[in-house]
Amino acid sequence: MKLRSLIVAVLVVLAGCATPVRAPAPPPVIVSQSTWQQVDREIVAASQSATEQTKIYAHGAMDYWRTRVYEMTEEKFIPWFSSYWTQEWMSMKVSWYTISAKGEQDAAAKRLAAYLLEQYRERVLAPVALEIDPDAILGMATAFYVDILQEELQKISQRHGVPMDQLNARIQKVPAIALGPPPARDASLYQVVHTAPLNTLPAYAALIDKIHTAGGDKGVASTDTAMAPVAKRASQRMEAEMAPRGAASAVAAAAGKLVGGLITVGVAGVRAIIESNDRPDSEKLIRSSLGNTFDKAWLKMVQNPTTGVMAGTLYMASQIEGHLAGSVEPSVGANAGAVDLSPTESTNPQIDPLPPTGE
Repeated sequence: MKLRSLIVAVLVVLAGCATPVRAPAPPPVIVSQSTWQQVDREIVAASQSATEQTKIYAHGAMDYWRTRVYEMTEEKFIPWFSSYWTQEWMSMKVSWYTISAKGEQDAAAKRLAAYLLEQYRERVLAPVALEIDPDAILGMATAFYVDILQEELQKISQRHGVPMDQLNARIQKVPAIALGPPPARDASLYQVVHTAPLNTLPAYAALIDKIHTAGGDKGVASTDTAMAPVAKRASQRMEAEMAPRGAASAVAAAAGKLVGGLITVGVAGVRAIIESNDRPDSEKLIRSSLGNTFDKAWLKMVQNPTTGVMAGTLYMASQIEGHLAGSVEPSVGANAGAVDLSPTESTNPQIDPLPPTGE
């Protein structure tokens, strides 16, 4: 019995010796005020650098979108527009629109514009949008900016020996989106860089909606509003081309007939007059009209800071840099401030204007 007790006692002693001694917890890292000021300065610099990199990215993406739109216009829309049967069909439409206008000014132009815009969306914009479009570029550019900023925050933490939990606590107080109330429309820098994907953040969804509203309807970043003048201009050119050659009189001469005969006579008369007077080349006309109008719309989507493809990035950068401006030198933070999301136009001198297009 004594032997058994002795063995148990020895085993207890040995077990105690085998248990590692716990090292004392390291003291908490104390970050000085001057270090925090330097961290804030570097966050501002990182935001500015990320913004410039995002501009290059967005411009490249918009260049690709523009190229694809031009390619699809040449491959699909212009051949359709200038074909014999399309011209016959549009001549019939112009005849019918003119007869049913009942004195409404530019009725035929407006209705033909709507038809051409519908066809342009179906044959060009919708297929290209399956690859890329300005709304997608707006979202991708904003996410690109956030990704760069997240990487830079990690580097700043390591460079200055600031524990990441302390840096996270600090950036939770830095606003990136401030659209509330309600509070769900606000988001801190911490929330923005730690939400993946970014479009699941309610405040980000509110920001994109704000950008679209500022642009009108779906915003300038959407092609619907931007491309409407293309179709209207083309239809007006078509009417101007037809009127001097007697198209209106051909329609008027048929006004007393039954509807079926009316359309037939109107189409035949308009088409014959246009063909006999050597109508200007329709492909040259539509290419020039589309090219000039589209280039203006494209440039606005690239340059406008409140409704273009850089709007989300510029808004968040201004919020972050504006909040941290008190910790940086005046020369660094002087340009920081909130972006007013109102439907105004602006130009960016850093982006070269497009060369003229069209023939």
